[in-house]
Amino acid sequence: MRRVAKRADVPPFRVMEVLAAAAARQRTHGDAIMLCAGQPSTPAPLAAREAAVAAIDGGVLGYTEATGVLALREAVASYHRDRIGAEVDADEVVITTGSSGGFDALFLAAFDPGDVIAMARPGYPAYRNTLHALGCEVLDLPCGPDTRFQPTLEMLTALPVPPAGLIIASPSNPTGTIIDADELERIAAWCVDHDCLLISDEIYHGITFGREAASAWRFTRDAVVVGSVSKYFSMTGWRLGWMLLPRWLRRPVDVLSGNLSICPPVPSQYAAIGALSSAAAPELAGHVQRYAENRELLINRLPELGITSYAPPDGAFYAWCDVSHLTGDSARWCAEMLATTGVAMTPGADFDPVHGHRYVRLCFAGFAQELNTAIDRLVAQLG
Repeated sequence: MRRVAKRADVPPFRVMEVLAAAAARQRTHGDAIMLCAGQPSTPAPLAAREAAVAAIDGGVLGYTEATGVLALREAVASYHRDRIGAEVDADEVVITTGSSGGFDALFLAAFDPGDVIAMARPGYPAYRNTLHALGCEVLDLPCGPDTRFQPTLEMLTALPVPPAGLIIASPSNPTGTIIDADELERIAAWCVDHDCLLISDEIYHGITFGREAASAWRFTRDAVVVGSVSKYFSMTGWRLGWMLLPRWLRRPVDVLSGNLSICPPVPSQYAAIGALSSAAAPELAGHVQRYAENRELLINRLPELGITSYAPPDGAFYAWCDVSHLTGDSARWCAEMLATTGVAMTPGADFDPVHGHRYVRLCFAGFAQELNTAIDRLVAQLG
């Protein structure tokens, strides 16, 4: 039998295809500059690497609890206590195989086929594609400059029927914008009142530029908070994330996680304990300072490309740029720029299937020299 399930018929995560094309360019020309993927250019913090080595040298790395080792859950709880300013207990934490593994288990535990889940457009495509694979319906909330590319309470109150869930990301991927704390509090209250599960993707917390990124758990414990060591902690390939869960979701997620993955990667769990320690804090603060400097560099140089319209990059390390003055097809344009300049950029169709052809996402997580070189090449190519 050569049969593919209907649930597999979802769009690809196109940034991975851009990465493959950029890798091919690097093999043939040796000049690729990656402005495409949300990949920090620095390794895991020294404290994380030392903790991983100690764990590996210490003996057998066998199975752990499906929800993760207690020491890591305690470290995550402490991390959130410091940031939220409210009590978080280790029993409220579930460790996952990256935030992606957390979303898989959560969506399976919280939603049935046919349920409607709302999310911002533009937004992270894996939310949409995973929900579609599970038989759920995604309700787009079109977001533009007038709302800083974020959903608002007014959008929710205008819906004829409350959705089963609402996914927010603040700072957002691809826009980098942040939901103000007062607005997040209002959205959280609306979700509680309308039996809508609020899912707050907070994996970019810690990377902000003069604006506060409030946690949903500051306002309600009926929400789900998703975190990860990937972005702020510069540990994408370690595949380690976590969730803060309301009480009624803990057992279902625990059971599903045990079946889906047995347990998260054990060396990564111990590395994450090191990453969350105070020893790593100065190194991580240095990364954020570099991102801030790159942000200013990019903002100052975008006009050289004629780009004057972009989402305010309040946090994360992305610029969501309107390139409609350059192209009506950003996917084709990005492919052409990669072929002629070696600069890899992500076309907007990944994040916005309606208006994404007008946008590209630029990542400024690298180093200033390569960012300058990339813009120099694009300016020269565009004449």
